[in-house]
Amino acid sequence: MRKCFITLVITLLLLPVLSGCWNQKELTDLAFVMAMGVDKGKDKKFHVSFQLVNPGNVSSGQTGGGNGLPIAVYRSSGDTITEAARNATKKVSRRLYYAHTNVVVISEEVAKDSLLYVLDALDRDPEFRTTTELVIAKGSKAEDIVTTLTILDRLPVTKITKQIKFSESMLGENMSINIDDFLNGLLSNGKQPIANGYMLVGDKPTARKAENLQKTTTDAFLQSDGLAVFNKGKLRGWIKHDKARGILWVLDKVNSTDININWEGKKNALSVAPIRSKTKVSVRIVNDKPIINVKIENEGWISEANTAIDLDNPEVIAQIEKLTEKEITKQIKASVKEAQKLKTDILGFGEKVHIKNPPLWKKIQANWDEEFADLQVNVHVDSYIRRQGIRTKPFWSNMQK
Repeated sequence: MRKCFITLVITLLLLPVLSGCWNQKELTDLAFVMAMGVDKGKDKKFHVSFQLVNPGNVSSGQTGGGNGLPIAVYRSSGDTITEAARNATKKVSRRLYYAHTNVVVISEEVAKDSLLYVLDALDRDPEFRTTTELVIAKGSKAEDIVTTLTILDRLPVTKITKQIKFSESMLGENMSINIDDFLNGLLSNGKQPIANGYMLVGDKPTARKAENLQKTTTDAFLQSDGLAVFNKGKLRGWIKHDKARGILWVLDKVNSTDININWEGKKNALSVAPIRSKTKVSVRIVNDKPIINVKIENEGWISEANTAIDLDNPEVIAQIEKLTEKEITKQIKASVKEAQKLKTDILGFGEKVHIKNPPLWKKIQANWDEEFADLQVNVHVDSYIRRQGIRTKPFWSNMQK
């Protein structure tokens, strides 16, 4: 009798654990949100666009895919992100599901006010992944970015995430920045966050039309454009092109890029591509003033030579290395000055000071924006050429004999 009683008790205790399907969701009841755009509203505070995937129209084969467009975009408004999301259910016949959201696009207008109210809703929702890419719409509405159709990638959101990834690995002017990265910068003691800028280029009205998918070249396309600089959650300004690349050099995020070198009076005669690089940032305190030292070790190869040059000559290679060091140093110093003009420490120098000398950091922390603007930053670059490509002497040499 006792044995039967114990068995019954154990069975009852296990029942809640074994009921694994208590919160199941049918796929036909879910609308998968691939991207979200947040603009400033008119009647309400926020105007939110939800890019939903049409699974039946997404194909890995021909561009045409199914019989319709790969995405559907619904718009909703609210004084909070939660209110806007719930109001969207008036238009969508399925429950919005955020576990597959890959990109959140914020307009410049909203970013200038503050991202704090937007990010709290995204960070707090257990269904929303904070590994989602964060993008700032530059010179466009967030809705424009979310509704643009792309030719090479059926899903526009895939184009954005992949383009940022390859821009980081090949060009060095953008880097993957997700919501977690942004929040870490926001909450950091001595560093401010950045985000990628994205813009719609060309004839904007045609960007969301189906005809955009039927052309080899489009009248409107999406393009990354610089880094958005934030201070205390508000957009402070932009850093673009070589200056954005210099920021990535300091943050140790440059995998590869192109460095153009002048040679014997000819502009951009040589191009050097880094193979690997390593950045170390250290702090020295002199008379209660922090001095930042940035040291970079770079190894690269000569990817292009548009002049007659003897790449077998060690002295020539040594000259190229010195010119490469000079160009990298120039880019980094220009980037640091740009950040100092904005009085925003996106380089994490304050973090280094805090680690090096906590008592000093406690004294200057409240006024760090001003301290950072006048901070002395020394840059030292060691660059080495490891390869010359498959041709040592360019064909220019034979033409001039």
